[in-house]
Amino acid sequence: MATQIVKITGYGSGGEGVGRLPDGRVTFIRGAAEGDNLEISLTKEQKRSARAEIVRIIEPSPHRIEPLCPYFPKCGGCDFQHITYEEELRAKLIRVNDAMERIAGLKIRAEEILSTGQTGGYRNKAVFHTNGADLGFYKAGTNDVVPISHCLLLKDDINTELKKIIEGETKRPKSKAKNQDGKNNAAKNLAQEIMLRSGIHGQGARLEEKLDDLIFSISGFFQVNTEATQILYKKAREYAALTKSETVVDLYCGVGAMTLFIGRDAGRAIGVELSNEAVKTARKNAYRNGFENMKFVCADTGLWDFSIANEKIVKKADCVLVDPPRKGLSKKSVEKIIALSPSRIIYVSCDPATLARDIGLLSGYEATRLCAVDMFPRTANVESCCLLVKSG
Repeated sequence: MATQIVKITGYGSGGEGVGRLPDGRVTFIRGAAEGDNLEISLTKEQKRSARAEIVRIIEPSPHRIEPLCPYFPKCGGCDFQHITYEEELRAKLIRVNDAMERIAGLKIRAEEILSTGQTGGYRNKAVFHTNGADLGFYKAGTNDVVPISHCLLLKDDINTELKKIIEGETKRPKSKAKNQDGKNNAAKNLAQEIMLRSGIHGQGARLEEKLDDLIFSISGFFQVNTEATQILYKKAREYAALTKSETVVDLYCGVGAMTLFIGRDAGRAIGVELSNEAVKTARKNAYRNGFENMKFVCADTGLWDFSIANEKIVKKADCVLVDPPRKGLSKKSVEKIIALSPSRIIYVSCDPATLARDIGLLSGYEATRLCAVDMFPRTANVESCCLLVKSG
């Protein structure tokens, strides 16, 4: 196949280098860096865009470095092992600000991108895939397993446990069958998932995390980077600026981490979460940390009633916290937030595009402050925290 020459001028949302082909089409190239001059081969073509792979680096970007990981770029776990960390932070900040401008049509820009400065050894959880023989991560863009014996992003105890499993010293954990669209499937000969968490490898051990002086038992979702989570929650707490006379409602509250971290400043805090197990853990976390001003409700964030079991929960809120999944807020959740009529909303997001979309849906509210947090170093993912204030 004929090759082409392209200059990389930026990055896509998935961390790919972006350039223009001679015919004007945009092309996305994994492992490319802004400033690279490349010889490429097209792997997928569409009317207005294309995907390509690097054949030869004619002139490297000044931001390009030699990857420390031997599995990059074959393994799909990382996107930015080939550029300096300073360049990675710059790319992520641009991504957040571009979403505000292009999707939301807003002039607001992220004040900064906050980081622990730690690019490895930060993940407290990892999901490995196995095809029955190999244990590792998926090859980029495929469901083929790349065998991994040590991952630079993981905390040391996870890598130690992984080594023991590979060498047969520890019995392989029970895996969950997954088909290619990600749904549970009990059929045999499908790729299996094995999840390892930091701190729970001993018999009878339970996972706990500490944020400030608060201790959390974990079940279900918790941020994978504990140190960066503390930075994120401190910024969210600053934006919320709660007082003891106010009520805060935390939708998508999970095990209550953000509810406790920020709600301790309020007179009353209410967490809403669909997972019954997570709600039970959130209640235990509030009790364990000595908070009596908090209540947790098991309900859909968009459908829960202000009155549950004939007990008046809340009709209005001074502040609403949201940290939704990547797909963002549901229509019903947006309606519920507007009905609560808070003076301010703190929106924590793992996808700048859905954050920008939802800001536009929250009519009557203006985004006044925004920052980015590097929760996932060496990947293209970036966390954001936005303060929205009621207009008028």
